[in-house]
Amino acid sequence: MDAMLDRRSILKAGGALTVAFAVGLRPRDAAAWTEKPVATDEVAAFLSIDARGGVTVHVGKVDLGTGVRTGFMQIAAEELDVPMARISVVEGDTALTPDQGPTYGSLSIQNGGVQLRAACATARRELIRLAAERLGAEPAALRVEEGMVIGPGGRVGYAELVGGRALALKVDANAPIKPPEARRIVGRAVPRVDIPDKVFGRFRYVYDVRREGMLHGRTVFPPALGATVEAVDEASVQGIPGVVKVVREGSYVGVVAETEWAAIKAARALRVRWSAWAGLPDQARLWEHVRATPVAQVQVTSERGNPAEVIRGAARQLAASYDWPIHSHASMGPSCAVAEFQGDRLTVWTASQATHNLRKQLGLMLGMPIERIRCIYLEGSGCYGRNGHEDAAADAALLARAVGRPVRLQWMRQDEHAWDPKGPPHLVDLRAGLDAQGNVVGWESEAFIPKGAGGNVDLLAAELAGLPRENQIHPGNIIHNLAVPYAFPAVKTTCHRLETTPFRPSWIRTPGRMQNTYANEAFIDECAAAAGADPIAYRLRHLPADETRGREVLERVARLANWQTRPSPQPDRSGEILRGRGVSYCKYELVRTYVAGIAEVEVNRRTGVIRVTRFWCAHDCGQMINPDGVKAQVEGNIVHTLSRTFKEELTFSRSAVTSVDWSTYQVITMPEVPEIVVELIDRPTERPWGAGEPAAAIVPSAVSNAIFDATGVRLRSVPFTPARMRAAIQGA
Repeated sequence: MDAMLDRRSILKAGGALTVAFAVGLRPRDAAAWTEKPVATDEVAAFLSIDARGGVTVHVGKVDLGTGVRTGFMQIAAEELDVPMARISVVEGDTALTPDQGPTYGSLSIQNGGVQLRAACATARRELIRLAAERLGAEPAALRVEEGMVIGPGGRVGYAELVGGRALALKVDANAPIKPPEARRIVGRAVPRVDIPDKVFGRFRYVYDVRREGMLHGRTVFPPALGATVEAVDEASVQGIPGVVKVVREGSYVGVVAETEWAAIKAARALRVRWSAWAGLPDQARLWEHVRATPVAQVQVTSERGNPAEVIRGAARQLAASYDWPIHSHASMGPSCAVAEFQGDRLTVWTASQATHNLRKQLGLMLGMPIERIRCIYLEGSGCYGRNGHEDAAADAALLARAVGRPVRLQWMRQDEHAWDPKGPPHLVDLRAGLDAQGNVVGWESEAFIPKGAGGNVDLLAAELAGLPRENQIHPGNIIHNLAVPYAFPAVKTTCHRLETTPFRPSWIRTPGRMQNTYANEAFIDECAAAAGADPIAYRLRHLPADETRGREVLERVARLANWQTRPSPQPDRSGEILRGRGVSYCKYELVRTYVAGIAEVEVNRRTGVIRVTRFWCAHDCGQMINPDGVKAQVEGNIVHTLSRTFKEELTFSRSAVTSVDWSTYQVITMPEVPEIVVELIDRPTERPWGAGEPAAAIVPSAVSNAIFDATGVRLRSVPFTPARMRAAIQGA
């Protein structure tokens, strides 16, 4: 992408305008305030063509390390018939890109890519029309090769066609796109454009931003979650060289210094008297606390027949509860941002996956019109829903305002683990009734979940400082996948949305869908075992008759893993090392991406150590833009979710988080990653759906079912630790 800089810079010297506006300044380095059209119904919001025919794509969705940047380039290159080498991407810059919503939910290609494709198709149609006028030919007689429109009477390039004129075009969602048989770039495996710079240390992350006159800041966090400031002894840091200022607004306390090390020392040394607070529940009784929390809303997500009556009259009844703990996002690097005021304008460099939302919240907190705030995205070290990046941006803005110079603010490791918003606890109760043949005739489930999450709006600095902030809780889609993809005759699924949750609730990878799929797919395995049926055959017989794509992913993963058809658990469970396999299936949100997985585990009966040896996955996300990118996302989500399934659990006292480092909040290590085999199903005539998070949804239940297959005992509480495994085996 650095190679694009010189070409785009030509525009600063008066090169031809582009489709509507050309940006000659690399936005991540921009010192001047630069703007362009950003309305999502304008072609100009999405792309521009410079004087040499280079294309710049502008997208509100951002690449969080997922590879979507390359996918966006493929889409533009395909629809515009321009080589990928002549395409660059600007992403997540609020002054230059359309607001396509936060980057989450595996929606970047599914939504953002579809919007970009429509903009490119609209532009291509108009460029061909202009070429037809120039060449005196019918549009149907023209073809495009590498940005050059060619016809019987000659040829003309895109840059020449624009001729300095702005093409004020509205995006036509129905503009014809290339049919599958004409595609040369979309659907092909293309190397990610960011990998070389990342491998060789040239890539520029948010941590690398440096501004002239920049200072360094640190936030001094309370020792307890609800503590407030009673006094600050600024004299306690006067002896530390380089300290510029101690900043206090309400109960927000921060320090600013000439160097990062001076800021760290000052934050550690500053004496602050805090009020006492101990308002967290007893972790040992967390699930009692969850059940006792007042319910804000009862939401029925699916209902058919009278399952309660059917279950009461069934030949066999089953019941179980599955729970999922509180998780941190556990990004490898702590959150960071740089804020700079220039007059009455604020620029923030951030790794937020929701820069447009962040701009609104900063404006609310600071009392500034959002038109005077610019948020520029640069990659961080992962977000996974909503970690502390937005909070670091707010911290940096407060400190920069206080000192009148640019401030780089980075959280410490313990700050990240303790203060990022958390994935909330999730509890599901299930009941089922089976007939004499073992078929599910009635199914009921009740989930206990937060009434919502702050998403990307609940800025911690605003809360501590007592400044205006949006208190709106977004209900989100954490109810998804509680409703089951099976054709049970009678079913009712209910979400109890709780009034409060112990920590700031936040999205974290596959929110709700994973926890609900975990409970449902483990419980249907319990039903299959009670019926003496093979787990895959049992699922297939309960799928709707017309669910051909769901049937296909289950059948494909069975072939991929050389599945042995038999009931679970294993008939021979002797010996110290027990082995088993388990399956899981998900139709994501019941409307998109189909995925099925099989986990193979080894369980040490004596130590309780569980090892996943292999994981197979069949994945159907419709049309694929870049199969390599899809596969990488599937693999990455499987690895991440194995970490969450086996290792991760927030621990806390009555006042604060106690798992504040990599020893107390452990994540998966390289030797623990199993062999992963992925089979992708490409459907080029279908629309593209999200890839990545749907694969995460199946992992915990596939592992849980494999453990049961190996041992004959069920683990229903995540994480699946050796201690829990030993206790379950000993209690069997």
